[in-house]
Amino acid sequence: MEREIVTSRANPLLARVRKLNSRRAFRRAEGAFAAEGPKLLAEALRWGGELEAVICASGVSLPALPAQARVVEVPDSLLESIADTESPQGVVFICKGTALAMPDRLAGSRYLLLDGVQDPGNVGTIWRTADAFGADGLILCNGCADPWNPKTVRATMGAVFRLPGYECALGTAAERLAQAGIPLYAAALREDTVDVRSISLERAAVVIGSEGRGASQEALDRCRRTVKIPMRERCESLNAAAAASVVLWEMARND
Repeated sequence: MEREIVTSRANPLLARVRKLNSRRAFRRAEGAFAAEGPKLLAEALRWGGELEAVICASGVSLPALPAQARVVEVPDSLLESIADTESPQGVVFICKGTALAMPDRLAGSRYLLLDGVQDPGNVGTIWRTADAFGADGLILCNGCADPWNPKTVRATMGAVFRLPGYECALGTAAERLAQAGIPLYAAALREDTVDVRSISLERAAVVIGSEGRGASQEALDRCRRTVKIPMRERCESLNAAAAASVVLWEMARND
């Protein structure tokens, strides 16, 4: 596997990585994102991620890469200059993103809908948990963190390559779910709220609201009913990622 040697900080490929890391609009325009570390690279290769370029430090061994991937070797200082973390673990790569548009027809039966969850770490953690517990997809609505944000990608621990993630308006998501016969619930409190353990989530989509305000009124208006996670009265709420984990566990228990 032949490697190009790059030593200039101004190299166009390195400049492109920096822009992918820092600008959401650029990631969308390019249809690509940057990620780092051997673990994520291995996951991308295992699950068919379309690699555009792999940039590594001197002396770092790489796995077998597809023929179309450009392989570039740089000094440690240059790798650090393009990484989103302080310790990039020897490799940074560019990967084409999968389609984020929600399909016209949903084939699965269990989905999690995030409603304005803006923290990339939370979105990535939820994505990873959704994949672990057998959800069929993650739906991002109302200004959620960018699924291609480097912090989101890192927190997914590879789920970004395995489990579909969709971005769309909440109304569109609700319509597609209804067309597929998948009832929509929300983790929230109102008069019709029931214990999440008391209903079947074998075929369902559940809304997890933002860290600060919870589920939006639009989401609540579109839900069949709301569910609550039982907890001590002195505890007001859970972090979005923790709440999503409980709901996903309840979904998985219906298998």
